Amino acid sequence: MSLATYAIAAAPAALAIPVTSGAVDTPVAVPVWLELIAIVVASISGALTAREKKLDLVGAVCLAVLCSLGGGLLRDMTLQVGNVYILNQPIAMPAAILTAAVVFVAPSVIAKQDRLIAVLDIFAVGLYAATGADKALVYGFDPIICITMGFFTGVGGGMLRDVFLGQVPYIFQRSNLYAVAAIAGAGVYVLFAAAGISHVVGVVACVGVTMGLRWLSLRYNILSPTELDLTRMVPRRHGRRLAADAAEDTARAEAPAAKPRIDRPDRSAAELARRRRRTLADIESRRELERRATALDRLRRNRRRREQRKLDL
Repeated sequence: MSLATYAIAAAPAALAIPVTSGAVDTPVAVPVWLELIAIVVASISGALTAREKKLDLVGAVCLAVLCSLGGGLLRDMTLQVGNVYILNQPIAMPAAILTAAVVFVAPSVIAKQDRLIAVLDIFAVGLYAATGADKALVYGFDPIICITMGFFTGVGGGMLRDVFLGQVPYIFQRSNLYAVAAIAGAGVYVLFAAAGISHVVGVVACVGVTMGLRWLSLRYNILSPTELDLTRMVPRRHGRRLAADAAEDTARAEAPAAKPRIDRPDRSAAELARRRRRTLADIESRRELERRATALDRLRRNRRRREQRKLDL
């Protein structure tokens, strides 16, 4: 092997040294059956969404794979270290595809278990958040990056599903705590890892916090804020000054469009007459609509009576 070829082959390994040398531990071991539960539940959510949007079987499979494995794929593509879960776990893709096919052909059986699916869905979000944060911790990333990777893994699949459907992602809309619960769970896992607590305990705490926040938001109808106006918290004197400035700016903006005022003694009387004519016309149109509705109702009743007489005969 020539020197140039050796340098090219060794370049990726050299670039990975600063990150992998910061590894603090091995990845947390999650039982395969727990991974399968999370994959199946997320796949059910994607397949049911495909049914609601009138997609075909291919669309249902694609949405199921996105919901169940899209968050992990987004995490792995962002970190670019270690293995890719969707390629490294041989049963992940078949489980998602099989679940999508079953839900597509028999949706009524699955849809009846909506409460169980909702509970298992937020459980899967918590589990994904823990594993996402854990992978970033293993490769020595900063805590904020670890929490972000937990967030991506937990809710990234649903976000990609909504993006593929061409709609605003659910996690960005005003709703009960969902993405916030995933962020809080990933933060708890990172705190436990920083404190030297067992990673298994951290996973349990992450899932518990995620599910607990979600339940509290549903129980007490806690919604994520959409509109904030911090000027209301400003002291009164400053608030008056801000209000006066806003009024002055508004007056300046409207000044060029203002028309010269012309005082006419008969202006108010003409305006009242126009309002009166509009009101009378509106009343007459409403009466006409009521008369038409009454006539249609009478016709329907007569038709039903004639049909009933035919049946009696």
